[in-house]
Amino acid sequence: MRGELMRGRITGGFAALLVAVGLVVNAPAGASPGTCAAGNPLAPTAELFATDNTATITDPADQRLRTRLEGFEVAVGAIAVQNVGLPVGSTLVSGVFWSEDRQAATYERSRAFRLACVDAAELERIADQVRVRFRQESVLTFEPLAASDPEVDAFVAEIPGVDVRRFHDGLVGDRVARERLVGGSVTEGDTLILVAEPADLEVARDFVAGLGASWPDVVRYGDREFVG
Repeated sequence: MRGELMRGRITGGFAALLVAVGLVVNAPAGASPGTCAAGNPLAPTAELFATDNTATITDPADQRLRTRLEGFEVAVGAIAVQNVGLPVGSTLVSGVFWSEDRQAATYERSRAFRLACVDAAELERIADQVRVRFRQESVLTFEPLAASDPEVDAFVAEIPGVDVRRFHDGLVGDRVARERLVGGSVTEGDTLILVAEPADLEVARDFVAGLGASWPDVVRYGDREFVG
């Protein structure tokens, strides 16, 4: 898989978790071989986007947006292991989302987790346990599929060269984008991550062009679910 989301490092706490349970070189016990990527059990087969935040944050200077969520990273990894999933790293991201009720942008610090050797049912179970434990309304999951697969209902686009402030200002100033795309996340390396429906592909392209950024050569397609 391409992009900064896929290249995000495994932090010290997360790596310690993997070593402690003996998962660095082997698929988790009990996992069906059919759920792992052929020839490479460490290749991600699913993604999970989650946070432990339950507050509505509207101030970009709020100190809660500086947290690195390292304890949360380890906790989600442990939940994955308990459900015979293999956590293979995560990317720290800063989200900006449009609130219709407030008519303002809200902010959120979260992590995009990569999981290997999980099928759709296991992914949903892991997401639901994360949701319950951290009192979230929903947890977003993404299972990569071939673009021609009839189960495809979303795409992930990673756009380099867009920082949080630029994304925020663009979203607030573009009525169509904020209504259709709602929001997105930005990595520490200033890569914007958009997860949206295929029907909104042109909206996303136009929005990115309005930011003065370049649309990526490749987007990933798959099955998106808000578990909650």
